Amino acid sequence: MREHFLDSWQQLINKLLGVIDRIILLLPNIALCIIVAILGYFSIRWVSHRMEKLMQKQLSSSTMAHILSRVISFFLMTGVLFLILGILNLHQLLTSLLATAGVLGLAVGLALQWPLANAFGGIILSIRERYNIGDLVKTNDHIGIIKNVNLKSTVMWEPSGQVISIPNRLVLENPIVNYSTRGKRRVELECGISYAENLRHVKKVTLQALDGIPHLEEGSIDFFYTSFGDSSINFVVWFWIEQVDQLNYFKVQSEAIMAIREAFDEHDITIPFPIRTLDFGIKGGATLSDAMQEITPQPGHNE
Repeated sequence: MREHFLDSWQQLINKLLGVIDRIILLLPNIALCIIVAILGYFSIRWVSHRMEKLMQKQLSSSTMAHILSRVISFFLMTGVLFLILGILNLHQLLTSLLATAGVLGLAVGLALQWPLANAFGGIILSIRERYNIGDLVKTNDHIGIIKNVNLKSTVMWEPSGQVISIPNRLVLENPIVNYSTRGKRRVELECGISYAENLRHVKKVTLQALDGIPHLEEGSIDFFYTSFGDSSINFVVWFWIEQVDQLNYFKVQSEAIMAIREAFDEHDITIPFPIRTLDFGIKGGATLSDAMQEITPQPGHNE
């Protein structure tokens, strides 16, 4: 029993001595790892700071620049960690970490599919500059002013006063109409006039009525007849305004409608109500009076 205990004790001592020997042999590598860690830490901080400043000049959102710099720092730190493990000859541990990271990355990617899609969508939107903060845009059936873009959503301020958040992936996947890009905006008005009117005269009166409205771009008014309607000949008027905000758009549109109506009243131009013609004949062409005569008994008529 005693001999067995002494033998086990000796094996333990030998293992400890072997570990000490390996640690002593690794002391140069450990020192090198410490140096690499210190240099890597300060180098990553410097690179992250410089990258953030550079991206702030390129991107409209300082938040996006900060987030991108943090992402770059994470990947650089991961590279430094793998380098340190390689210096320590911990290849088996390095392989295990890579395998574990792959499995965890797949699981996290599946679990956070939509949040990650929104995050990358916000980054891509900032890089592509499809809009800037303060632009008036229309997307996903919503129109409003861009107030903020974060990793989750695009925040818009609608003309009615509500604040709406749209997931970035939806903004990225669907069309965006940016009314602020050109610095001007087009107003479209549709109307109809009676079939009895002189079409050339109506066009002349309409253009003269719109010519005096403020904030219109000079020479931007276009007039087109579009269709023969049920009770009217329809036309559309297009013109550009110099201010793109929604409030000014509604004001100019309202002024144009009033100007056209007043001009039509002055020149006795009729904007007709919907008209329906009732035909009482089997083959067509019979009027109401004719139909009434057929069904009304005549005087002296014996049934």
